[in-house]
Formats: sequence, C-alpha cells, structure tokens
Amino acid sequence: MPGLTASELADAAFDMGLLSERQLQEIWAHFGSHAVSLDALVQHLIRRGLLTNYQVDLLLKGKRTGFFYGDYKVLYMVGAGTFARVFRAVHRETGQVVAVKVLRQRFSDNEKMVSRFLREGEIGKTLQHPNIVPVYEVQSIAGTHFLVMEFVEGNTLRDFVKIRKKLDPLQATKLMIDMTQGLRYAFERGVAHRDLKMTNVLVSAKGQAKLVDFGLAAMEEEESPDRTLNMRALDYLALEMAGGGQKGDPRSDIYFLGCIYYNMLIGRWPLSEPRDRNQRLGKRRFIEVLPIQDVDKTIPRCVAIVVNKAMQVNPDRRYQTPSEMLFDLGLAHRELSGEAVEERQLAARIEEQTAAEHAPSAETTTAKQVGIMVVEANIKMQDIFREGLKRAGYRVLIISDPERALERLAYEPQVAQCVIINAQDIGQPAVAAFNRLEEIEGAADRPAILLVDETQTYLLDEVKTGPKRIVQTLPITLGKLRGLVAELLQRED
Repeated sequence: MPGLTASELADAAFDMGLLSERQLQEIWAHFGSHAVSLDALVQHLIRRGLLTNYQVDLLLKGKRTGFFYGDYKVLYMVGAGTFARVFRAVHRETGQVVAVKVLRQRFSDNEKMVSRFLREGEIGKTLQHPNIVPVYEVQSIAGTHFLVMEFVEGNTLRDFVKIRKKLDPLQATKLMIDMTQGLRYAFERGVAHRDLKMTNVLVSAKGQAKLVDFGLAAMEEEESPDRTLNMRALDYLALEMAGGGQKGDPRSDIYFLGCIYYNMLIGRWPLSEPRDRNQRLGKRRFIEVLPIQDVDKTIPRCVAIVVNKAMQVNPDRRYQTPSEMLFDLGLAHRELSGEAVEERQLAARIEEQTAAEHAPSAETTTAKQVGIMVVEANIKMQDIFREGLKRAGYRVLIISDPERALERLAYEPQVAQCVIINAQDIGQPAVAAFNRLEEIEGAADRPAILLVDETQTYLLDEVKTGPKRIVQTLPITLGKLRGLVAELLQRED
C-alpha cells in the first residue's frame, strides 16, 4: 500500500472523524511504537472493526469526502446505479444501521433532477408498510442530496434466486404475496412504482419481501443523459405501446410483477433484453413470451393462472388492481400449502363459539337466499366471513377491491341485498366506497355495514351514515355481525 505511512493514515482517519483521540492512543499503545508498517496497521484497524475496507481505500486515495452524510458514517457501498449510489451506514450517535442513497455528484447542479430526487424521497416517507422499504430522512447538505432508508439484512431478489436457481411454487407465491401487498398499499395512495425488477425487491433474512425505490425510476424516464441506459423505463414504455395503453398506466406495474413471479419460478426473466433502443421498444418481445406452463409443465395450474393473467399485454385483460391479483395469489397459496382446510376449521371453531349468541330472526331473513356482498382484502378473513355467513343461510359474494365492488353493484344491483365493507386492511378507500353506495342507481337504499378497527377512529369523520348505513368497531363476533345484518334487512322490509 504505497503512498502513506502508518502514522499518516491514522492521522487522516482522525481528521476525518473516523477515529477518536482515545482510539488513536489505544492503537499506538497496542503496537508500542509509531514505527509500524502500513499493512500491519490496516489489518489491526479492520480486524478490530475500527475502520472498514471501504474507508481505508478512500483514505489511501487521499479522499476528503464520502465518509459521512449528515449524521451517518459510511461503512461500505452496497449498490450503484445510473443516478445514485447506496451505502450501508450507521448513525454516529445512536449506532442505528441504515441505507443511505446518494444522488451522484454530476447531477447535483441539475435543479430538476435534484427536485425530482428529493420529491420522490418525500413520497417514500409517506409509504409506511411492512413490504415497502421505508424512507426515514430526505437531506440536502452542502450540495449533496441523499435519502436515509431502512437497511434490510438480506439479499436482492435477483441474488436470492440466483443462489437457488429457481424457487418452488409455494415459496415464490409467499414472496409474491408480500410484494403485491406492498404494491396494493402504494396503489391505493396513488403511487406507482415504475421500476419493478428483481433488484428492486429485497428479501430479508427472515424471508420477507420488501419493495424499494418507489417512483425513482421516473427520473430515468424523464431525465436520462443516455437514454439507452435506462432499460426498465423503456420496458414500461414499450409495454404501454404494445398494449395500446396510456403512458404511466398503473396497471403496468402488475405486468412486471407477473414477470418477477415468472422469473422466480423458471429462473430467468421472461422478456428478451436487447440493448438496442428500437429493439427494446418492439412489440414482438411481449408477444413472443412463452406461457409459463409451456416452459415448465410441472408449474401448478393455480400459479400459472396468476402469472398468465398478470402478464396479459392488453391492460384491460390484466388484473386491474393489486387487490385482484392478491385474491388469486391467496387462493394459490392455500391450494399449495393446504391451508384452506385449516382455515375452514378455524372458521368453524369461531362459528361454534358464537352459535349461541342471539341473532334476531335470521331464519326469516335468509329464507330467500339473501345475498351479502363482503368487501374484504385480508385473505384469511375472507374465508371466515364466507363460512360464517353461509352457515347462517346467506349467499355470499366476496370482493377484495372496493372499486370493483361498486362496479359490480352498478352493473348488477340485485347481486346483494346487504353490503359489508371491512376497512381494517383497506383503509380510507373502504370509507370512500361506503359513502358512494348511495350514488349507485338501484342500490342506493341497500343496507350496509362499515367495519373499522379501533385504531382507525380517525376515519369516522368522513363516514356518511343513515338508518340503514351503520358503522361497527372491531373486534366483533360473527354472531353479533349476523344480528346486525338481520336487523338491517328487517328495517328494509
């Protein structure tokens, strides 16, 4: 390691704030002299965890920056892209481990780029979901712009699959459910990803999938200095051209989520990936994708159905929302794991526990097979509602997406005589759908129950109630819920 002496390296580390005076004294006391080789000092510093290889490399190159971003000390670089680099870092006071995403210096003078980077960081701060990597801070210091995010101990999905060659259908489906839940959360808040690929999914050491970099791909779509570099942005544009959709269609995320599912199951990306821009924009790439069951005939049918529907080139034939896709993923997961039997048993046990509760005149209200529409996003709760209401004699229709539920009622008002909407997982869109029931011709007077969790009382100010439109706070037993349904139906009579 030519250039610096051991003393000069130690002094540089002290000047940069990487070593304290006490640590310096302990280092020299260990050696008993400053007359030590540079190699010996470096090995000692790294072995004791006082410096990292990355920090040593910067010091040996004479760098005076890049050691700290705000209050965060950089340990090493974990990834680099066209516009930014990502570092593992620790807070200098608390020791919290984070990821710091830094906009490359060459873009720092571009006001539009900086504004976009910081704005997307602020959007990231609003996305608080277990399957989305959260953004903690958005900072601009002395012309350097960076985001502070959760550091996920684990691998990118690309590396996770590369090690295993491909994933078994059950494991792939579990990870896909995680990703789709994160995408649904963002979708319901009007945020698209626009850069779904294997490297933008992180798999934690506990096996949980998390989406990263929401919205940051838009920088590449609009501001790329070399348009040939931004291949995923071109893929989104090419898909929307091939399918006859509009640029920025949020359903494009669903297509590329299907590509990730395909990749996990087969071990390779389904689309050809030419470097030439014109070839990248060609429709042929999408048309020539082999159906997954043609590539591997052992893929279970329940899985192939989800992959094929998510990857429809025509956006109108694709899943329209992540909630729709999540419903089918739940069915596939239950079929693959055998959970369907267990969940039916759970529903039956809950039913037995509540069977003795008073449900006024349920028999008289269900004699004509009254239809109940339940809007519920949680897969396990769907089965519990279905079993509990069916056992009371109701005909039950489960829909996971509130928008789709409203569309169904508008098209076929008589499909349900009562509507139950659970806001527990859906949130504000559930309230909006509940309020809009009165706007649907033929279903405006339909009895309806809005279920809200006790932590969601902030939603109550928005709710429009009435004689046949009521709000019920969770938890609630099936017996009490059936009683409320029967009472509302009697009011209708």
